[in-house]
Amino acid sequence: MVSGLRLAFSTLTALPIGPPDRVDRAVAGRAMACAPLVGVALGASAGAVAAMLAWWTSDPMVAAVGGVAALAALTRGLHLDGLADTADGLGSAKPAVEALRIMKASDVGPFGVIALVLMLLGQVVLLASAWGRHGAWYGVCALGIACVTGRLAVTWACRPGVPSARPDGLGAWVAGSVSRAALAVTTASALAAAGIAGFCVADGARRLLWPTAIVLGLAAALALLRHAIGRFGGITGDVLGALVETGATAALLVLAR
Repeated sequence: MVSGLRLAFSTLTALPIGPPDRVDRAVAGRAMACAPLVGVALGASAGAVAAMLAWWTSDPMVAAVGGVAALAALTRGLHLDGLADTADGLGSAKPAVEALRIMKASDVGPFGVIALVLMLLGQVVLLASAWGRHGAWYGVCALGIACVTGRLAVTWACRPGVPSARPDGLGAWVAGSVSRAALAVTTASALAAAGIAGFCVADGARRLLWPTAIVLGLAAALALLRHAIGRFGGITGDVLGALVETGATAALLVLAR
């Protein structure tokens, strides 16, 4: 488990955590099962930045920009890059081999730029809306649950039966590596965490929005995953990054209500 956590943090963040002593398929599976724990750490860190900015400026929009920017910095833009590359691949309407080549290129095409702008804008506006309407604690927790949801989508994308689009790369390394038991435990834990967060910062029926945000955010990411598998033949590291951003944004959409 320790090796899996270290691999999860070294793969999914830019935090200065060294690689594990051992790396194999079993460790990779544990790492992807631990991805939502990475989301907790990222959400807490970005939430702290957002809270400090909100205290300094009393402006939820500034807090939201700071929180989203902190996430990009803490992950070195890894998932945003994956989103842009996946959008370029899907938008190209090319056969799988050619689309994968486009995704692997270092430049960003028009579809990637559009996806990045809209996704980042959406995240900032939705987080600012949740923060402004329901308060700072609500906003910080919403950011955390969004981070957990996006990483839970990665866990689901690495379940048995989901192939890799390439014979090499991150997708080939982690595809099918998460056991069904680990998937069930991780999902139940994420839903429980969302329920606890909702109980602490919301009241009445609004508490139900928190586990609902996990479910609907995951559903949006899995819809993208299904489309990507149909177009590319499986997952890649870029697709995993796109799932993170899609799941997180959809969760924020639910919690912004």
